[in-house]
Amino acid sequence: MHDFDELNAFASVMASGSLTRSARELGLAKSTLSRRISHLEARLGQPLLRRQANRLIPTEAGLVFHDYCRDMLTLAERSQAALDELREEVSGELAIEAHCALTRSWLAPVLDAFLARYPEVELTLRTCDTPCLHPDSRGVSVWLGKVPCSALRQESLGALTRGLHAHPDYLARRGAPDHPRELAQHAWIDLLGANRDGVALHHRDGSRFDFQPPVSRLRVDLPELQLDAVARGRGLGLLPHWMVARREHHHPGELVACLPEWQPEPLPITLLYPFGHQPRRVTALLDCLRQAVPEAWQKARQAA
Repeated sequence: MHDFDELNAFASVMASGSLTRSARELGLAKSTLSRRISHLEARLGQPLLRRQANRLIPTEAGLVFHDYCRDMLTLAERSQAALDELREEVSGELAIEAHCALTRSWLAPVLDAFLARYPEVELTLRTCDTPCLHPDSRGVSVWLGKVPCSALRQESLGALTRGLHAHPDYLARRGAPDHPRELAQHAWIDLLGANRDGVALHHRDGSRFDFQPPVSRLRVDLPELQLDAVARGRGLGLLPHWMVARREHHHPGELVACLPEWQPEPLPITLLYPFGHQPRRVTALLDCLRQAVPEAWQKARQAA
């Protein structure tokens, strides 16, 4: 019978190509990690890894065994989760971090429902300016935008499409733009940090226009504040379609799409959490978040 510590060690090194990096991610001494792989190779009677330059690469036997190794680890994780379902209550402390664009508009009511369902859970919610990528993180993160590679599991929840919008009164005063080159003549409501490198707008016919927003007299750090300012007629803004639809449901006619045939790339929405077995309270939270994903996000991911 295989030792699952040895299987985890081999799978980690296959992913990283480095004993040092895998030892750091697993929280082990490098010598311990090396010993576990040596024991696995001795058990199998064949070398699984060999060194090439500064990287460990699999032997032919290593490539063959890796598929079975992943299957065994996956099955072990599922069986443990199934057993935990029988014995564990959903209780204890949880921490979740989220991009500020998602907290009030989506996440807050989802977490309210989660807490109502599981009264023994204590939850801490924080907004963050950058995604949490620390390998020792035990919490859950939800991020909007691209996420660099990390030692955390990255699961796609969907994508957020955006478009240019303004209040009808603003357009009556200033006129509606007919082409992105005219945007420089308009007042711009800026979301801090969102468009510092400019915006690439893509037309339905496949063409592209690189737009550098003009200096904004009003800069805000929350998407809700940006949406409020645009709805008050202060200028144009690049707003998530999902948030605009929610606003229009309660306040119809406040926002009008400008240049709807021109849109930036959708922003991915990613769920980040540690690899391996999770406590029941964490798996319950992850399931709650997955089930609460709006249909519009899923459609945007499929279309991207």
